Amino acid sequence: MKQKNRYKLSSGLRPRIDPRVMPVTGELPQQRLDRGLSLVGTRGEQYVEYRKIPVAIAHDADVRFDPDWNGRPAVIAPMRGENDELCSVHGRYLHQTGNQDKMFTIGPGGGILSVGDGLHANPVIIVEGLFDALSLAVCGYSSIATVGRLAPWLPGVCKGKQVILAFDGNNPGESQTNFYKEYLIDANIHRVTPPGHCKDWNTALVKRGHHVIEQWLNTNILHRKKDNVIVS
Repeated sequence: MKQKNRYKLSSGLRPRIDPRVMPVTGELPQQRLDRGLSLVGTRGEQYVEYRKIPVAIAHDADVRFDPDWNGRPAVIAPMRGENDELCSVHGRYLHQTGNQDKMFTIGPGGGILSVGDGLHANPVIIVEGLFDALSLAVCGYSSIATVGRLAPWLPGVCKGKQVILAFDGNNPGESQTNFYKEYLIDANIHRVTPPGHCKDWNTALVKRGHHVIEQWLNTNILHRKKDNVIVS
């Protein structure tokens, strides 16, 4: 109950409720993930490379292509729980117009997207979106992405660990940062934003290139880790 109260009081954030199955077809998350295609040779490969993510890095993160993700082509990725069980499947559409959503997720929730070593990395880096996590992977850093969903087991896993909150460099990103500072109250928290005036890590990668991001991350993460001065 205490954890839930903190969540309600934090910056107006609320958990997102996704459909448990794919609309119309009724397929479960595992069924849809199994239907996902390898990115190679698909529009999904073109899309991730357009966003400066090598297809090999996306493949290693189990990113797949679905040509009909609730009616539109998307790249999809699994969101897993504390014991690596599949909780949800998250999709990022290749394009959107007008009021169309950029993303669509199915499943009961409670998981995170993991790229690289994810929660086993030191420090644990938490970002907002799939492409933020993939962008950090291009620069040699593992991370997890919340995509605005809540994993109730995360505070226990992060207890006593060094955690970098690397959410977007805007007001919503600061709101998420404030929430996670409370939610992960037993972790050693430090905040790192994307460099310059870039809103998120993928924007920074596309505009500035991976060498600039690597230097920024090394300065703000590796040096602090070496000096053991990661603080909130």
